[in-house]
Amino acid sequence: MTNTDIWRIALEQSAIDSCCAPEDFQKQENVIAVSRENAGRRAYLNEPYSFDFTSYGRGVVACVREDLQAVARSFLEKYSAAHCFETPALHKLDEMLAPFGLKTCFQAEYFLPDLNALRAQPSTLELRVLQPADFSGLYLPQWGNALCAERRQNDVLCVGAYDGEKLAALAGASADCEKMWQIGVDVLPAYRRRGLAKAVTSRLALEILSRGKVPFYCAAWSNVPSVRNALACGFRPAWVQLTAKPLAFVEKLQNTGK
Repeated sequence: MTNTDIWRIALEQSAIDSCCAPEDFQKQENVIAVSRENAGRRAYLNEPYSFDFTSYGRGVVACVREDLQAVARSFLEKYSAAHCFETPALHKLDEMLAPFGLKTCFQAEYFLPDLNALRAQPSTLELRVLQPADFSGLYLPQWGNALCAERRQNDVLCVGAYDGEKLAALAGASADCEKMWQIGVDVLPAYRRRGLAKAVTSRLALEILSRGKVPFYCAAWSNVPSVRNALACGFRPAWVQLTAKPLAFVEKLQNTGK
């Protein structure tokens, strides 16, 4: 697999998720696509988008419900791709979405591996590759980023760092779609700042690639330690995404503090 293959696969998957063509993400101008049921979208996208913006750094692809096309068009005519994800613009977008019962919710940056930079990072602890049977008992709060109890059927591979028999850090891979596996990582507080996140993340990325899949990594822009981990392991920024959700959904997240 080459870097060109990795980017092609990512663009193809984003096109499935956003109901458009892969080349739409390479255009300078914005594209508005009508959201619809589409087989093969990422597993955690359990329904078509109501309102979503995705950008690979040029224009924006807006995948929206048919009744929201005018909102997307009006907003993108005012704000460029470089500024439409910024807070002042999002306040305006929330005003425009309010009559439809929606509010901006998820905002994240996604990273893809650069094969010229991806290397196994050293570890002071023993690293172990874990299969589903090995991590079936690890669905615990401290490993909530590496593993997802709600979609445990998608968790396919892990790398753990062990201090003797004590698990200190864990990176997990979720088979979120046919060709791409997402990486999540957790480190116990007492073991942080020892390079263990880099060690388990980079090893897992290499294990995923050896299986013919593309590893990808997601982080909130404000999660500086997570972004630093991605960069240190050889991942590079690929695309950004903003998704609006129903007000009740957003309020539930607000009440839980997540």
